[in-house]
Amino acid sequence: FPEFGDASISQDEEKKYKFDFELGVATYTLRKFSQEEAIDMTLRCGVNRIAFKSMHLPLESDNETIKKTVALCKGKGLILYGAGNITMETKEQVDQAFEYANAAEMKMIIGVPSHELLEYVEEKVKEFDIKLAINNHGPGDKLYPSAISAYEKIKNMDKRMGLCVDTGHTQRLNRDPEQDVRDCFDRVFDIHIKDVTLAKPEGGTCIIGRGVIDFVSFLKMIVDLNYTGTLALEYEADSENPLPGMMESLGYIKGILATM
Repeated sequence: FPEFGDASISQDEEKKYKFDFELGVATYTLRKFSQEEAIDMTLRCGVNRIAFKSMHLPLESDNETIKKTVALCKGKGLILYGAGNITMETKEQVDQAFEYANAAEMKMIIGVPSHELLEYVEEKVKEFDIKLAINNHGPGDKLYPSAISAYEKIKNMDKRMGLCVDTGHTQRLNRDPEQDVRDCFDRVFDIHIKDVTLAKPEGGTCIIGRGVIDFVSFLKMIVDLNYTGTLALEYEADSENPLPGMMESLGYIKGILATM
């Protein structure tokens, strides 16, 4: 893997991993670390795309703070493609999320808007030309437990209203993440990749390749479908020392892709 702050890859590696999608990190993975530590640890894993959770760039940040963060990411060769998960329970929270994402030059908000706010969110999607990717959260989530539950509400809305499919939460519902991505594919903008120990609500996050999700089949499917978004690792285990698990997980994914 590259050293801290070095996102470069060789030409041979670039050819080997040349697909229409990219690998990234969702920074809830790095919730115990500072913004700059999260950036450097992401780069240490050999990926250069990141979606910030609010502890790494608070939603209430002023424009100057946001611009400094954008400049820091660009200076380190990191693409800040989105933010989330962002809760939207009021119109004011919707406004804040889109103004924040716009100031940070983000292309996507990974969020959970209340059902009654979906039409208002659609207005903001059109106004700012920023995609919304609704994130499913599995058992216990009353709004969007599965990708299908979100898809049914946005499938006839603006094409920029879409989904961030979480493989782990989907599997914890005892649903097949591969099938859900297939069924919703025209609106799948982002995918949170994580493995889980059981296809039950009590299933916990584990290193990819050690759990119950068949990532060989899953990756073949998204390659076959010509997925063009991000596969963002969201590794929820080992919060005090996530880097070894992140590296093994992403290494496992890269290893599978290298055989395709």
